[in-house]
Amino acid sequence: MIKVIVGLQWGDEGKGKIIDLMAQDSDYIVRFQGGNNAGHTVVVNDKEFVFHLIPSGILHSEKTCVIANGVVVDPVVLLEEISTLKKEGIDVGGRLKISGFCHLIMPYHKIMDRIREKKRMHRLGTTGKGIGPCYADKVARCGIRIIDLFDNSIFKEKLRDNLKEKNAIFKKVYGYHGFSFNKIYNQYKEYAHNLLPYICNTSILLREAIKSRKSILFEGAQGTFLDIDFGTYPYVTSSSTIAGSIYTGTGIKPLKIDKIIGVIKAYTTRVGEGPFPTEFSSSFSEIIRQRGNEFGATTGRPRRCGWLDAVMLKAAIDINDVSEMAVMKLDVLEGLRKIRICKGYKYKNKLLKKLEDFIFDAYIFRRVKPIYEEMDGWSESLADIRDFKKLPLNARKYLRRLEEILSVPISIVSVGSQRQQTIYIN
Repeated sequence: MIKVIVGLQWGDEGKGKIIDLMAQDSDYIVRFQGGNNAGHTVVVNDKEFVFHLIPSGILHSEKTCVIANGVVVDPVVLLEEISTLKKEGIDVGGRLKISGFCHLIMPYHKIMDRIREKKRMHRLGTTGKGIGPCYADKVARCGIRIIDLFDNSIFKEKLRDNLKEKNAIFKKVYGYHGFSFNKIYNQYKEYAHNLLPYICNTSILLREAIKSRKSILFEGAQGTFLDIDFGTYPYVTSSSTIAGSIYTGTGIKPLKIDKIIGVIKAYTTRVGEGPFPTEFSSSFSEIIRQRGNEFGATTGRPRRCGWLDAVMLKAAIDINDVSEMAVMKLDVLEGLRKIRICKGYKYKNKLLKKLEDFIFDAYIFRRVKPIYEEMDGWSESLADIRDFKKLPLNARKYLRRLEEILSVPISIVSVGSQRQQTIYIN
């Protein structure tokens, strides 16, 4: 079976837990885009694991985890994750496969990312991890790939070319001292030695797995509205986050996907700058932030919080061809007297008719006013509930109303961070 997990909001929906749960029934778990600007958090027996590059399915023995060619790799972060797993007694040898075609995040990418953000008139809220500049070099055809590290002449030539251009820019434009060829060369040759056991042609690996009818789980990072094309541009990430990008991000041929699971939070959050029509007041946002531990897994930044936006979700469901949904953090809403769902927008005091034509324009999107439907909340704790029928009546009504508005069934409901705090709905 071929399954895809994608976020339907601005990321941070709780995909890590769903990936961890579904990895149990998968042979391969594949990351196909993004970099270490994403963080998937998994809690196992009260121990928290945060993954930035390695698929969270690595916690399950005998599963093969793949970092495919669409991912940009910071070798420092990747090797730290491997080391941390080994210290926890989790063997990754033979189970972690990394594409040699992944582009490398270099030291100058991270510095460029931070300097540019500081100098922008309108800041984007970048994580400063060098993701955007690395993807920019990839598209500009001057990027350095993992495979380049294993040919000294190619690596030296590419690194010299990059430093010749970038050092001139850093010094003349930004007043930064620049970078040492020898230092970077020696560092990255050491990284190459440590990464070598994991490198392979992952597209061939995956094509063979498909031929052998293996079960494959593709995991997306970030969320639909951080997509470089379909997100709230320019307040987006630098890769394509939607389900369709698995083909370019992995090198497999177009195939029939059995399930595309869209992951949503029972409310909405986003990190960084950009429009957010359903955002709470600062005081209420802080209450929900503390309840839901809404702080970035990668940066620790506080997430902005707001009501669930069904208009956005409808668009995301269409773009990704979502077949079912997982609703995360329903427990965070317990104790609220009223819960709101955004069902439409007004723009300049007029009801927007063709919402999908407007939602992707961040400059219009920041000026819309949400139209809400209000529902009664519930006061009961959800933490120990494992059966949908045992949920409070108003919690069930809320979920069924979401299904009705979005025309997609909910198959999973999360009521806590632990694996077992999960409700499965047939």
